[in-house]
Amino acid sequence: MITFHEVTFTYPDAERPTLRDVALDIGEGELCLVTGRTGTGKSTLLGAVNGLVPRFTGGTLRGTVTVAGQRTDAAAPQEFAHLVGVVGQDPLAGFVTDTVEEELAYGMEQLAIDPGTMRKRVEETLDLLGIAELRHRPLRTLSGGQQQRVAIGSVLTTHPAVLVLDEPTSALDPTAAEEVLAAVLRLVHDLGTTVLIAEHRMERVLQYADRLLHLAGDGAVRDGEPAELMADSDVAPPVVQLGRVAGWRPLPLSVRDARRHAPALRRRLEGQLPPAPEPAGGEREPALDAHRITVTYGSAVAVREVDLTLWPGEVAALMGRNGSGKSSLLWALQGSGPRRSGSVTVAGTDPGQAGARRARELVGLVPQSAADLLYLQTVAAECAQADRESAATPGTCRALLDRLAPGIPDDRHPRDLSEGQRLALVLAVQLTAAPRVMLLDEPTRGLDYHAKRHFGRVVRELADEGHAVLIATHDVEFVAATADRVAVLGEGELVADGPTADVVCASPAFAPQVAKILRPLPWLTPEQVAHALTLQEAAG
Repeated sequence: MITFHEVTFTYPDAERPTLRDVALDIGEGELCLVTGRTGTGKSTLLGAVNGLVPRFTGGTLRGTVTVAGQRTDAAAPQEFAHLVGVVGQDPLAGFVTDTVEEELAYGMEQLAIDPGTMRKRVEETLDLLGIAELRHRPLRTLSGGQQQRVAIGSVLTTHPAVLVLDEPTSALDPTAAEEVLAAVLRLVHDLGTTVLIAEHRMERVLQYADRLLHLAGDGAVRDGEPAELMADSDVAPPVVQLGRVAGWRPLPLSVRDARRHAPALRRRLEGQLPPAPEPAGGEREPALDAHRITVTYGSAVAVREVDLTLWPGEVAALMGRNGSGKSSLLWALQGSGPRRSGSVTVAGTDPGQAGARRARELVGLVPQSAADLLYLQTVAAECAQADRESAATPGTCRALLDRLAPGIPDDRHPRDLSEGQRLALVLAVQLTAAPRVMLLDEPTRGLDYHAKRHFGRVVRELADEGHAVLIATHDVEFVAATADRVAVLGEGELVADGPTADVVCASPAFAPQVAKILRPLPWLTPEQVAHALTLQEAAG
């Protein structure tokens, strides 16, 4: 179905090719997972499937790419619309209509599909992705996860022979991600659709993949069975990491496979417990105290009478389904978002009633699309502006950036940075004002496992310096490794709040892979297990 013949691609002014001598032959009905660290060329590989690379990116492509026997260099990308459906990393950037139902129908209109068939497919897709109640909603009023499901649905309605998905579950809660992947698997198994998925959250997809395409960063693409390539891959989900720690062979790719090996490991861990975080509160003053926060949009209630206290030195996670009110609550706490009622107090002041400079000193917020806060032409200009706005010593923001992500050139345009580098720059801009409370909305989108571990260390350092950190996220593995406490929103109401292990282990949806494998033991990460086994060996 898809053939890459000796493909080499180099971006304009790049020192070396992003793809080098790539030869692939992907058959009909295969689900291929594309893996690799951030910046290794996964999106480039996907973009070459329908000719977006190099027609819209620039650069030089040598070799040939064919889809269903048609060369991508022989026709414009729109000529492949009936063959290849593409969902990019930023769903909102790809929308061309105003409402959910219109967006689902738009692709079929361009392909001149008859109205009766269009109506039937729209209804099927609304039900398949669980978004029927959103059909008349304006796209810009949806949460990030809801937008992502609509973007996937707009492609599914055209019934393409090839489906290309770039980070399709990055903004989805665990349950929604399972629903979307179930829909994709149905296309693979029932209709013979060929699917290429690039996904950093490999724990969600690996068990379903027929093949693995791994980009190591040198331009080459390794192609093989998932279990074979996972043996030494530099990116691996927790289930594989745990298998390596425990010495399991063959390496399990799913929780179900791992649980077959787990009894012996559970016996080795009996009598030991992972370290528990120190309880927050005590005699300290809270960093943020929110009472009965209610947020409404017209007649819709997004957040309903939520009480939340954040403590200095604590990392808290805010979880919940897509559309449960997490982002609305963060903006209400920060002071810029609408708040129908309730109070927020930070250092005796309501951030929503403070001046701009004082508000930055109280609460900083990094939104889902971190790049929305970047508007200047260079990294140096962004850092200098942050220093001026916060009345900080010149060089403060740059020093923070070097600590978070060293080596970013001053003259680099912010839009040319990787996801992790942009996140670091926005975080440095916010931290320049030294806020008491730091709010982060889906900060791990687009980050690979290595980048997430580094970011987790940064978050812990912020907490150790006395900041209170609240992270709204669907990334259960990041929460398991980083958060001291988890609060869960449901339909705008706080339905759970407690220590991370207590909350996530009690929830099938939010439990990390290690917790599922070793249940009922309260272990959350491969690192915890590895440390416990090391102590055992040292003790003889």
